[in-house]
Amino acid sequence: MNFKSDIEAVDALSEAYKELSKEVSKVIVGQEEVIKASIISLFSNGHSLLVGVPGLAKTLLINTLANVLDLSFKRIQFTPDLMPSDITGTEILGEDRHFHFNKGPLFANIVLADEINRTPPKTQAALLEAMQERHITVSGQRHDLPYPFFVLATQNPIEQEGTYPLPEAQLDRFMFNILLNYPTYEQELNVVKQTTVDRDIVLNPVLNSTQILAFQKVVRKIPVSDNVLEYAVLLASRTRPGTDKATKEVSNYVSWGAGPRASQNLVLGAKCHAAINGKYSPDIEDIRAIAILVLRHRIVLNYKAEADGLNIDKLVSTLL
Repeated sequence: MNFKSDIEAVDALSEAYKELSKEVSKVIVGQEEVIKASIISLFSNGHSLLVGVPGLAKTLLINTLANVLDLSFKRIQFTPDLMPSDITGTEILGEDRHFHFNKGPLFANIVLADEINRTPPKTQAALLEAMQERHITVSGQRHDLPYPFFVLATQNPIEQEGTYPLPEAQLDRFMFNILLNYPTYEQELNVVKQTTVDRDIVLNPVLNSTQILAFQKVVRKIPVSDNVLEYAVLLASRTRPGTDKATKEVSNYVSWGAGPRASQNLVLGAKCHAAINGKYSPDIEDIRAIAILVLRHRIVLNYKAEADGLNIDKLVSTLL
């Protein structure tokens, strides 16, 4: 895509977001903030973790998003017996008596990692390495993943029996941690009305891979003022106990704070948040709008926080 100016590029990004949201909303009732966060992470070239109890349409949302994008899509249902080669691929002996690499489901533009905490750490690590490096290595041979490459993982927060929680260092590879809440009464009424009748919904593809890659470059090119950069870095710094920037609450209740990757994602997310709202440069309000998505999975609370009934969302709200 060729844009005549940076302003035209941002305007095009804003329109693309509106079209995407409109198409996804044909299937998904409510969850506007979840849809917005998923699209922001896509345009920011990041990955997202969706956390919610069963039945909140996590998988349906990702399937719908894949249908309105003209991209290849694969779903991986994580289970305790899943091996790294099951997702990355493996070499097989062909009829010509030579080994050939048989690509696994990771070789797609959009990958749904369903119930990522149900598979052992070695398989989780294989996925997360691919997310970070954008390639895999099998038998000493490097295999590049397609671009764009976007992983949306789901996780059930209430069922911990027989699961393998992601370590904090691996959670840090996700740009956003998106929490899905129960729908309102009116929203649930609409869900039941729409899903208990026979109806056909036609979803129109909105963007292809070339357009998405172009918009990812647009987000990177959006200028950011120094005061916004400083605010993002200060916000991440204030989550780190034992430092001069830490607040009293952080020093009392936090074991580990957010690292530099949080500052980077705060700025990238704010750029995209500004663009989809028709602004040509982010301000501090854009940082605040996506702060909880970036920081939620990067802060580790101590036992005092649990004893006093403090959760991460409440803590971040005090920092804002």
